[in-house]
Amino acid sequence: FSDVLALPIFKQEDSSLPQENETKHPPFQYVMCAATSPAVKLYDETLTYLNQGQSYEIRMLDNRKAGDIPEINGKLVKSIIRVVFHDRRLQYTEHQQLEGWKWNRPGDRLLDLDIPMSVGVIDIKTNPSQLNAVEFLWDPTKCTSAFIQVHCISTEFTPRKHGGEKGVPFRIQVDTFKQTENGEYTDHLHSASCQIKVFKPKGADRKQKTDREKMEKRTAHEKEKYQPSYDTTVLTEMRLEPIIEDAVEHEQKKSSKRTLPADYGDSLAKRGSCSPWPDTPTTFVNNSPTPAPTFTSAQHNTYSVPDSNSSSPNHQGDGTSQGSGDQLHPSATIQETQQWLLKHRFSTYTRLFSNFSGADLLKLTREDLVQICGPADGIRLYNALKSRSVRPRLTIYVCQEPLRSIQLERQDAGNGDSSNGAIYVYHAIYLEEMAASEITRKLALAFNIPLHQINQVYRQGPTGIHILVSDQMVQNFQDESCFLFTTIK
Repeated sequence: FSDVLALPIFKQEDSSLPQENETKHPPFQYVMCAATSPAVKLYDETLTYLNQGQSYEIRMLDNRKAGDIPEINGKLVKSIIRVVFHDRRLQYTEHQQLEGWKWNRPGDRLLDLDIPMSVGVIDIKTNPSQLNAVEFLWDPTKCTSAFIQVHCISTEFTPRKHGGEKGVPFRIQVDTFKQTENGEYTDHLHSASCQIKVFKPKGADRKQKTDREKMEKRTAHEKEKYQPSYDTTVLTEMRLEPIIEDAVEHEQKKSSKRTLPADYGDSLAKRGSCSPWPDTPTTFVNNSPTPAPTFTSAQHNTYSVPDSNSSSPNHQGDGTSQGSGDQLHPSATIQETQQWLLKHRFSTYTRLFSNFSGADLLKLTREDLVQICGPADGIRLYNALKSRSVRPRLTIYVCQEPLRSIQLERQDAGNGDSSNGAIYVYHAIYLEEMAASEITRKLALAFNIPLHQINQVYRQGPTGIHILVSDQMVQNFQDESCFLFTTIK
């Protein structure tokens, strides 16, 4: 057994790693008594196949040199063994994945400790809310072996699209802590892990045999590109980094070529260009804030229609447009991002994105969000982040007929002559329901008219008659029609 431990896991350790006196010596070593796969490239991480529910021994070894960490001499340490996802995409959604597994397998645990077979473990604890972890105390100076059982199989977390799905890899991770002054085991000492795949009973044995037979068929030159299979699996030392921070760093690198401008959120609301205005605008009648209002239409020669390439009229959003409060800006803090997620019905993912700022969340692509949140919520979150509102069924432009006292003087830049004329500022009204009540409601909102003061809405017809605006009339409006309105008693 000691001879096996002396073997390097990666070939490059012989030359590329620093000398022993230059690197930090790991205080502990964990060895799982399960053979590694022979079909692993020379410089790749080892892969070990396990059978579902079978007990595998993990030997906990004191690897300290003389004088290393003297404060734990004669004391116990705590270790937590977990089965976690190896794939980064699944790490992002670990909570949702485990909850789904729990729903399909009620009463089961992903990881168990085989207590009768284990040696030297003390005060074993399993948390019902953490189905993938077990913890215990042990004495580094004594022989300690923890026998684990993994109950989840790799194909349970792959999309069920076709037969023969490729199973996802897991990691067996061991974290060890020492006791602090207040008696709690929270001072981290060491972490190590290894890559595994879990098969149905006896499936790991068949997979190991298949890999071995494939390697035997390869030439001697091809075999040199693969590492040999070892009888045991040594868990390699790892750095503890929060998954979320790692995800942010990954996305920052991924999106380095598509930086977001500082006014990214504002530009979303302004990127739509002004559509051409109709050549023969119709007129619209509006009601007054006084009781029993009616509409009078403006004649065609009472106002000028802007050119199609002119700047858009001052836009005052109606009830369907998204205000600035509905957009997530890159400058949003972590707390503001959490509030935005809650407001837009993404409370399920507040914990997942607990360390994301506005800029972090906006850098995720559509594919990233689908991978993290699933197809339904991923697309919905992407549309919400990009402020992709539903396209209205009908758009009309409405302007309140200005009074003579507030008419502005416009100067002709071409010849310097001035002429008196009214400047008409239009409001875009977006209709989804195509109903008369929607016209009334959105007119009140756009022009700050109390809704209860609007009695009726009319349209001026032939010979100046007032025609009550009905649902059928709204449904026959021409898209992007222009209207003037006034209020009457």
